[in-house]
Amino acid sequence: MLTGINPKLPMRNKAITRDFYLNKLGFSEYGSADFDGYLMVQKDNIQIHFFEFKELDPKENYGQVYIRTDDINQLFQSLVDRKTDIHPNGHLQTKPWGQREFSVLDPDNNLLTFGQNSE
Repeated sequence: MLTGINPKLPMRNKAITRDFYLNKLGFSEYGSADFDGYLMVQKDNIQIHFFEFKELDPKENYGQVYIRTDDINQLFQSLVDRKTDIHPNGHLQTKPWGQREFSVLDPDNNLLTFGQNSE
């Protein structure tokens, strides 16, 4: 049956997207082939794929991914230590629905929300 999910998000510039995910979020590049206009990154058991969309207007991009973690505090601190910008409306906090969450925007305005059950 189902064994995983790999979201595909738009990117305008592969080099900028690669740099952000590797250096700001701590992902590594996945796969051995350098496909033109396509990028795959991985961290732990999470993979995110990107397709080139040079005409993307970041102000009109509503790409979003919710990523669950088992150590939200350590993840948050690691991103702060890397000087990763945390979304101004998405600082680390416990939400009314019982998730401890924070969010970041990538260079193309894809919203990444990280969450952990607070119970």
